[in-house]
Amino acid sequence: MTVGRPGDVDTGDWSALICAGGAARRLGGRDKPAVVVGGATLLDRVLAATVAARRRIVVGPRRDLAGPATTVHWCREDPPGGGPLAAIAAGLVAVDTAYVAVLAADLPFVTEDVLRALRRAAGEPGVDVAVLVDPDGRAQYLAAVWRTARLRAALPAEPAGAPVRALFAGRTPSTGREVAAVHADARTCLDCDDDADVARARGWVTQPIRPWPASFR
Repeated sequence: MTVGRPGDVDTGDWSALICAGGAARRLGGRDKPAVVVGGATLLDRVLAATVAARRRIVVGPRRDLAGPATTVHWCREDPPGGGPLAAIAAGLVAVDTAYVAVLAADLPFVTEDVLRALRRAAGEPGVDVAVLVDPDGRAQYLAAVWRTARLRAALPAEPAGAPVRALFAGRTPSTGREVAAVHADARTCLDCDDDADVARARGWVTQPIRPWPASFR
């Protein structure tokens, strides 16, 4: 799907739901959102990208933030550690906007421009969700903008323990207009699951960020 065409909808009234729980077993149990990349924690980097959201919801334990904590609504998934779908279900209770960005807290290179591109794609007729897709064609399910009503309808009755791909059952970027694919480079799509990913992020953060095409803004 092409995004950024003249006349695209820029869905300005939106919320951000950031999944910041999990055991981070592949990082030796460290608090992954608190890992520092480029002088800021992973969570603070994601929050910086969502500064334009009407409400920012972080699902996970409360943490110290670089910015004012009063600008963030905190909640916990049920049960704690119940996985990303349990986190999304808990966070959606606080969402009252038509669109919601669903993001992992370990995406060091998601930016305001990236989220703007996702919102525009999600606002096109017939689209339920816009999702980042890496150069190998893999969808980054926790870097997506949903129509909130469609996300609520997609949640299973028992979200705890279910994989996030369950939200996309029957929906893929190649099956039609329900999913809009927003293609991005490997750096933009990087999530820091293990030590190698963190090392890669710390190496890439020293490189200048390539501007997104003006049509995405």
